[in-house]
Amino acid sequence: MALDLDTREQLIDTVRRFVAERLRPIEAKVAEDDAVPAEIIEEMKGLGLFGLSIPEDFGGLGLNMEEECLVGIELGRASPAFRSVFGTNVGIGSQGLVMFGTDAQKTKWLPGIASGEIVTSFALTEAEAGSDSAAVQTRAARDGDDYVLNGAKRYITNAGKASLFTVMARTDPEAKGGSGVSAFLVPRDLPGLGVSKPEKKMGQQGAHIHDVTFDNVRVPAWNRLGEEGEGFKVAMQVLDRGRLHIASVCVGVAERLLADCVAYASERKQFGQPIASFQLIQAMIADSKTEALAARALVLETARQRDAGAGVTLEAAAAKLFASEMVGRVADRAVQIFGGAGYVADYGIERLYRDVRIFRIYEGTSQIQQLVIARETLKRGG
Repeated sequence: MALDLDTREQLIDTVRRFVAERLRPIEAKVAEDDAVPAEIIEEMKGLGLFGLSIPEDFGGLGLNMEEECLVGIELGRASPAFRSVFGTNVGIGSQGLVMFGTDAQKTKWLPGIASGEIVTSFALTEAEAGSDSAAVQTRAARDGDDYVLNGAKRYITNAGKASLFTVMARTDPEAKGGSGVSAFLVPRDLPGLGVSKPEKKMGQQGAHIHDVTFDNVRVPAWNRLGEEGEGFKVAMQVLDRGRLHIASVCVGVAERLLADCVAYASERKQFGQPIASFQLIQAMIADSKTEALAARALVLETARQRDAGAGVTLEAAAAKLFASEMVGRVADRAVQIFGGAGYVADYGIERLYRDVRIFRIYEGTSQIQQLVIARETLKRGG
């Protein structure tokens, strides 16, 4: 159910002010410390950001897809590391439970996820199962009332702080592809579950990824999400929503970069005049504005279609592909417009240039989005 217009505008305005007044001033410190301050995380909890997509019955804000994307655009105006703090709770770490969980599972975990007391993580990727997500080798063997999990996951966002993992594991070793994969809700405190040190990354310092290992981890059968063999279905439906969310953040980053470019180009002088008066600078600004507008329109229209009940696998993939590629181009132009100032750390442009690179990789690479778009287009006959 959609928020009334006044409530929606109040929410957007609150998030916009939080980004401008609390997040952007500490971006450089977060990058230097590789950590988001605890007091900022508490403010995020107070604003309900951990529960944006959790139904109101379980303590969340219950935003529909369009509303979530509008919030995502605002959040994109600050370093993406901030959004990552609660991003898994809003998206891939919680939506399998929202979509496929039993009433008892939802009652047990969703209120804590919405409040931020529980941080979630989505454990699909493995050393040999990234873009080929159906190649999952982590094993879940049935043993009485439990499943015993063995295997390892790679590059798992928020694993270091997560207290609940949605884990994809193979329950039928004879089945080919995704048909033998099931989904499990795995609490962090189960014996045999290990989390590595965070990886050193190109960008998004303050947001962390880890390897997660399972050594004879006994998970109650009650924790299975959906039926046996439905894990790939869970993962793909979760990713449809996650891709739209990421696309909206890409739009926000692009709009922030564009505003920074306009401000800098209007002040920076060469040959006795602001560089904004030069047509080749104007061309880069025009291209960036056009692409950002197109991405915004595609994201929000797809979100509205999803809210109306339409299947949007193709459109969500298209939105994620276009928006993530678009923000990379905008960031590159921003470095060019800022020139030497864009290459050094003082203005933050080089940081955002690095930060946005991951958007073309996670939640499905650009190449995987192309395959999804082509497959769905062929199914539809055009």
